[in-house]
Formats: sequence, C-alpha cells, structure tokens
Amino acid sequence: MNTQPAKAPVIAVVGPSGVGKDSLMDALLERVPGLVRQRRIITRAPELGGEDYDAVTEDRFATLCSAPGFALHWQAHGLRYAIPRDIDELRNRASGVLVNLSRKVLLEAEAAFGTLIVLSVTAAPEALAARLSARGREDSAEVERRLARASTPVPAGLSQVFDIDNSGQLEEAIKAAETALMPWLQPERA
Repeated sequence: MNTQPAKAPVIAVVGPSGVGKDSLMDALLERVPGLVRQRRIITRAPELGGEDYDAVTEDRFATLCSAPGFALHWQAHGLRYAIPRDIDELRNRASGVLVNLSRKVLLEAEAAFGTLIVLSVTAAPEALAARLSARGREDSAEVERRLARASTPVPAGLSQVFDIDNSGQLEEAIKAAETALMPWLQPERA
C-alpha cells in the first residue's frame, strides 16, 4: 500500500505574450501559502530580461535534451524552452507549482505531470497591444505576429482549464485565479 502523499499539482499559466502571466504568477506566489514557481530554461540571452529564467546556449540545451535533463521542452518564437526534471522535487514539498507553459504543449504536460491545472489568461486585444509595445522586447512586426496568435485556444481534452480575464485590474484576475486554485492545492509540506 502506497502511503506517500500525492504530488502537488502543476499549475500551467498560459496565454498570449503581454497578457500578464508573470504579474499574475508573482501575485499568486505572494498570496497563496506553499505555492512555488518552476523557472524555465530558455535559449534567450540573460540580458533580455522579462521573466526570471535560466539562460542557456543552443548547444547546452541540446545536451540537456539528450541527458535527459528536461521533464518537458518545446520551441516557440524562435527560442527553445524547457521545464527541468527537478520540478518533481518541488511537487513533493509545495502546495502547487506554477509554471509558464506554451498552449501547444499542454496535452504533453498533462501526460507528463498527471495533475495539471491550466489557468488560461486572456485580455482584450488593445490591452495586449499596449503591453507588448511597452515592454520593448519585440519590433512592430513581431508584436503584430503575437497579436495574431493571441486568440489561439487551449487544446481540447484537458482535465482542468480555468479562463482568467486580465483585461482590467490585475486584482480581479488574481481573485479569479485564487478561487479556481483553492480546491486543488495540496496542504503545505515541510
């Protein structure tokens, strides 16, 4: 008989660029006891900023893929992204693990992690355009490409998906996310 407690859920925060995923995640980390964030590994130069991530070269990424050092990896926007295997360690000691994922890998993530909760964050197109322009990481052509992909839905067949509208005040999105997550979080662990 297995007496080990179930692993904490992986909470995938997904949505288009500029929708406020990182702001929502930061707020949830401050307000929800035992919640932790899994940093992504990205083939983006560290000086480009944005989220808190581990920057690696293409060669290092390929090495980690063959190790296998990743629980999940994908390519988007000309970059390679990964979730390291140590996410399992976080799941053993947290109430839930937040991770910024691509919508296109959600089915694979659910298969890899078992308990996957998806917070699908959306915002009005004008809010997205303003946020993308303000952050200054993309040129105008890339902003247009990202806006065109903004309405891409999450794949059908996922077990737990919650839509979070972040068009207005962040506080409203935070409350909606907290309400969605509370029934799913594990008790805090030592």
